[in-house]
Amino acid sequence: MPISPYLQQNITDLQNLLSMAPGFVIRYFQIKATGQEAVLVYMNELTDHKSINDNVLFPLMHESNPAHMRVERMVTVGHVWTCSDLLQVENAILQGRSAIFVEGLRSADILNTQGWPQRAIEDPALEASLKGSHQGFVETGSQNVALIRRFIPNRELKIKTFIVGRRGQTKLSLMYLADVMNPQILQEMEDRLVQIDVDAIINSGELEELLEDNPYSPFPQFTMTERPDSAASQILQGRMAIVVDRSPGVLIAPTTFSTFFQSVDDYSIRWQVASFLRLLRFGAFIVTIFLPSIYIAVISFNFEVIPLRLLLSVGESRGNVPLPPILEALIMEVTLEMLKEAGIRLPAPIGQTVGIVGAIVIGQASVQAGVVSNIMVIVVALTGLASFIIPNHDMSATVRLIRFPMMIIASIYGLLGVGVGSIVLVGHLISLESLGTPYLSPISPLRLADWKDTFIRLPLWKMKKRPLSVKPVQENRFGQNHHSKDER
Repeated sequence: MPISPYLQQNITDLQNLLSMAPGFVIRYFQIKATGQEAVLVYMNELTDHKSINDNVLFPLMHESNPAHMRVERMVTVGHVWTCSDLLQVENAILQGRSAIFVEGLRSADILNTQGWPQRAIEDPALEASLKGSHQGFVETGSQNVALIRRFIPNRELKIKTFIVGRRGQTKLSLMYLADVMNPQILQEMEDRLVQIDVDAIINSGELEELLEDNPYSPFPQFTMTERPDSAASQILQGRMAIVVDRSPGVLIAPTTFSTFFQSVDDYSIRWQVASFLRLLRFGAFIVTIFLPSIYIAVISFNFEVIPLRLLLSVGESRGNVPLPPILEALIMEVTLEMLKEAGIRLPAPIGQTVGIVGAIVIGQASVQAGVVSNIMVIVVALTGLASFIIPNHDMSATVRLIRFPMMIIASIYGLLGVGVGSIVLVGHLISLESLGTPYLSPISPLRLADWKDTFIRLPLWKMKKRPLSVKPVQENRFGQNHHSKDER
């Protein structure tokens, strides 16, 4: 829709396009330097009023320098551009910008006067930091890009911008190191972003589901972080970050299974301690999935593997329990999930109290009532505790979900069912990919060089190369930073 040279016609057309929008502001004024009639239009709740008054209206209505005859030369707003399509003007206004129409001109000047409400940069709630940065991403994409740039002030850090959504256009910023990022993986991501055709993307989780290789898998195929130091660390390893405007979560791709058990704090503490924590997390993964199912299989079918004294103790504990082990386990596991969800949804002080007190009261009451055994309460408590050790929330939720089918198959086939379920689980992990990158790398395919930062973390000066699983163009990331006593 072309812009008319008549002010009133343009205002009438905009009012028709933006009907039922009470925040639409129309401000008529006269440009002092030229004597032309003009009008400024913007959305009241999406713009910075101080910037409009001080940087737009004041210089246009009071400056009379004849050398500055054009609007973009008179205003003191940082970014100004000209537009000749009324629909583009409408889109700019809805994004928080303002537009100036001048009588007799078939174009409008778009001013970057955005100023919507936003929260301050705070410590992210889901990713606690011990020694790292205490800054977290916010809902403004430009600020999130700036936070990452602070960690990587390098000209090779490139940013590609995509606009996705037909109704609510969302700005996506693809960030990567040009001399490190694999061009084939980068091209694959760009192709997937271009093919997205939706009304709008509200948060990073929706974008992740639209981009992942296998949408039917319960395992997350992209890492999401709210910490700029974590995003910068992944970019330096040869991955890319997708900053979604209006969302505090930044997507990292490609990712592997071991990435979900790593934390940026691992590189801020002693490597021996970090290695112990890594092994603890992988152990928690195994415990969360298999402990309830092994308990059910052993009690229901394979009780001969239990030592005699422990068997007598278990039998005494289950003597008054009328339910089979599978129902006993399902009741307690579902109760644990309900308590967890209740603790999340309630306000923080109340939620913490409900989680702790509820678990103690329900567990003790269930044992005294003879509904469940003491051993079952211990198994459920250990399973819940182990699931909380996994640092990534998406992987933790996936693991808690997988334990239910493992419990069901264990109740039918015993330890044989647990073994078959394990084989199916490993086979599924081997078949997964993230942007064409094997999900179980460096385990399958085997890349021993990457094992320095997988199950354990060796000293930083030992990890001279970037992860081979992401196929970086430039592999080296460390020089000769350490010398042993023998080398001195």
